[in-house]
Amino acid sequence: MPLFKVRGESSGALQSAARRAGLALREDELRRIAEELGRDPTLVEVYAFDAQWSEHCSYKSSRRHLRKLPTSGPTVVLGPGQDSGIVHLGEHAGERYGVVVAHESHNHPSQVVPFEGAATGIGGIVRDVLCMGAEVIGVADPLRFGNVDEADSHQRYVATTVVDGIAAYGNAIGVPNLAGDVFFDEGFNENCLVNVVAFGLVKESQIIHSKAPPGSAGWDVVLVGKATDASGFGGASFSSLALDAEDAEANKGAVQVPDPFLKNVIMRASYRVFEYLRERNITAGFKDLGAGGIMGCTAELCAAGGFGAIVDLDDVSTAQAGLPPFVIAIGETQERLAWVLPPEATPDVLRIYNEEFSLPNVARGACAAVIGAVQTEPRYVMRSGNEVVMDVPIDFLTGTIHDELTYEIEAPRTRDDGEAFLSGFDVAETFERVLAHRDVASREPLYREYDAVVRGTTVLPRGCAAAGVIAPIPGSTLGLAVSVAGNPRYGRCSARYAAEAAVVEAVNRIVCVGARPTGLTDCLNFGNPQRTEHFSQFVAAVDGLAEAASVLQVPFVSGNVSLYNESKGGGAVPASPIVGALGTIDDVSRVVTPAFKRDGAALYYIGRARTAIGGSVVAGVLGVEDRLPPLDLEEQARIVTAMLAAIDDGLIAAAHPVTSGGILTAVAAMGFATLRSRPMGAALDDPSPWCGSESATVEAFFAEGHGIVVEATSEDRFLQTMQEQGAPASRIGEVSARAELHLLSADFQAYARFPLDRLHDAWSAPLREVYG
Repeated sequence: MPLFKVRGESSGALQSAARRAGLALREDELRRIAEELGRDPTLVEVYAFDAQWSEHCSYKSSRRHLRKLPTSGPTVVLGPGQDSGIVHLGEHAGERYGVVVAHESHNHPSQVVPFEGAATGIGGIVRDVLCMGAEVIGVADPLRFGNVDEADSHQRYVATTVVDGIAAYGNAIGVPNLAGDVFFDEGFNENCLVNVVAFGLVKESQIIHSKAPPGSAGWDVVLVGKATDASGFGGASFSSLALDAEDAEANKGAVQVPDPFLKNVIMRASYRVFEYLRERNITAGFKDLGAGGIMGCTAELCAAGGFGAIVDLDDVSTAQAGLPPFVIAIGETQERLAWVLPPEATPDVLRIYNEEFSLPNVARGACAAVIGAVQTEPRYVMRSGNEVVMDVPIDFLTGTIHDELTYEIEAPRTRDDGEAFLSGFDVAETFERVLAHRDVASREPLYREYDAVVRGTTVLPRGCAAAGVIAPIPGSTLGLAVSVAGNPRYGRCSARYAAEAAVVEAVNRIVCVGARPTGLTDCLNFGNPQRTEHFSQFVAAVDGLAEAASVLQVPFVSGNVSLYNESKGGGAVPASPIVGALGTIDDVSRVVTPAFKRDGAALYYIGRARTAIGGSVVAGVLGVEDRLPPLDLEEQARIVTAMLAAIDDGLIAAAHPVTSGGILTAVAAMGFATLRSRPMGAALDDPSPWCGSESATVEAFFAEGHGIVVEATSEDRFLQTMQEQGAPASRIGEVSARAELHLLSADFQAYARFPLDRLHDAWSAPLREVYG
């Protein structure tokens, strides 16, 4: 087997050789590998370390900071560390059920080849959930795109084609899209963010782990799925480097090719294997083939169980003859999974995949086959032909490699309300511009491509409420609510504040449908960690996530780090901590929706009214600057508790979180939700009494203060509950039978009227232009 020469090479020669080979390994890492092995590595070995020691696989610069996140609690069934996390959903018919959740990014691939990159992002995250023994029940897609104003721009092509890829894959595998969001910012012109989340359902007694079980030495390693090809080779390293537009064509080879129809069959065949193993009480290990391909998956699967492995590359089904061993070993061909099975179960599992579900007839070369074995000796060995092409200590390959990077503590930002900057502007002149802003406008033109009801379990489809809700267990009233959040406008101002706000918004969205938050998942998207500025943002964001989750008492159970989201020119994306939240509902018939219910009912803002507009849409629309709104996490925790208590007592008829666009936009959205049934609007009082300022009327309506607007069913009892829980609440108006919003001055005369249909037209148009 050819060697990659390291020992005795000069620094310049070694770095040049690494560049020619397409390696992301640094010189010091290459020399460390050669020193540990006592020889020069083979080509298979050097590419294996290139994948396993990439930031994407090893978390070498981020791992120690991620330990700050709270990951335990009464709802946690399985925290971070395996392919997915699991939170408790509830009990039904004597069984405890868990929700499996995984969160990933497919940013670089989606920028280079948008359709395939986004589609394979969905494919990969679905496999992560499947491998825990779960039935896949939903996906979500937080997206960030560049400026799409120009119809023929690459940014618009990326924005539309990514959505096409997500829709094509998700719809084909029969999994509903439950939640998501999208922001457009020139900071994402050269690096879009395509984050994907998947959810699964599993009985807690039937979880399968992504590691070789105890006592599994000598067991079979079985590869399932698509025939291995050259697509996706170097994907892990590609995701750990800055993007260069000049390398776009070359980078396309690092992007995998999706096959959702094959995946659909593999999923159903795997469900049948789950059933077979459970009937016979057989323990097994199961893991997705993602970064690092066969090598990455089987090495991690066996190392996690405390074993080594021997893999025969000649037994791998390939799509073409003559693939070099390093491509077969490390290439990231899609639609593949690996089992660790006791030999007595292997023939039946192979029969299920190959005969009962006919994988070889679904796609050429697709199959399930034994490719190796678990071994007691802690070494990872690969053979090709009559030659050993890889033989390394498995813990050295998969163990924690650590980079100690420089960072600075983010300077505290003043979070007190600022001066009123908008006194010269009129609400009526500003409101429609805010509603038509692409960060506020209706996302329906985007998500209408997604099937939201395909499994027949959907209670609240995406776009109908602040969070998506499904009833995943047949015959049970238990519900699962899911949401995502993360505002890049805050990220431009303060990474820590953006992270705290993402947790708060994601949780508020869950609470607004009547669900109790049970878990969080995150994807941390930042620039080059070798740059102090960017790594400092990352560390600040982790600190913000940790504090917010701890105060709100909602643990993180899974997540992902995506670094190097920048161009070769050094332009990085805005700091983008993106958070997903899960919540449980005991009875889905009691979900809360945003639509107004009763003429004359009181509207309340839960939270402390703010007038600072830093990071808000209105500040961007009007070209002004201000301080960020204060974010009191202890107060936010009281708001969550008060909301849930009021909902349990039937005191809240409708709810909507205050996010992009502020209070007035939230109220408008509650009105828009009535337009398909009985249109209703609202009369909003002069804000001076409830915002504490006679000169900050516009700011009060448009400040994004992290509170919640609700329609109360009984004012006295509602206010008593708020007081008991220590949550501030201000009466801001009432529901009106007239399909309009009208704003009242201090003498209760209308000074601005907005017909709902006109507002809805302004809100609906912007993304329709982009997504047709």
